Amino acid sequence: MYRRILLGIDGSPSSWQALQQAVSMAQATNAEVCAMFVADDSGLLFEIPLSDRPRLMADVIAYGKRVLAGAGACLSAAGVRWSSRLVEAPGMPARIAEAIVAEADHWSADVIVMGTHGHRAVRHMVLGSVSERVVSKTVRPVLLVRDPSCAADPS
Repeated sequence: MYRRILLGIDGSPSSWQALQQAVSMAQATNAEVCAMFVADDSGLLFEIPLSDRPRLMADVIAYGKRVLAGAGACLSAAGVRWSSRLVEAPGMPARIAEAIVAEADHWSADVIVMGTHGHRAVRHMVLGSVSERVVSKTVRPVLLVRDPSCAADPS
């Protein structure tokens, strides 16, 4: 069934839930997991001066490395074969989805597993949905995992 699971992880509660799903799937099918973090500054595009962007990206990359290390520790503890990938895609949320789909294609993933934040209303219109973009851009199956605590998020 699934031999290669691409896990999109960003450190959010929903992405840690997605990690747990990827672990369960990998254990059940003896699959390998590639944990992927896309470093981007799109969430803060309108909140910081352009001159601070290089420092921000350095901070995001450092955070991504910590997230991937945590995911790797969880995967190792579960006895799952894994690798990790950190990709820089600064600028717009669409680039995050493009990076995930490109990696899934390059790595020949059988399935993409990722969390969804469930943003609605204005925040969704401005930022868009990475998970929606991934679903619309890939031919691969996508498992979206939503953290139950996000259900009441009105943003």
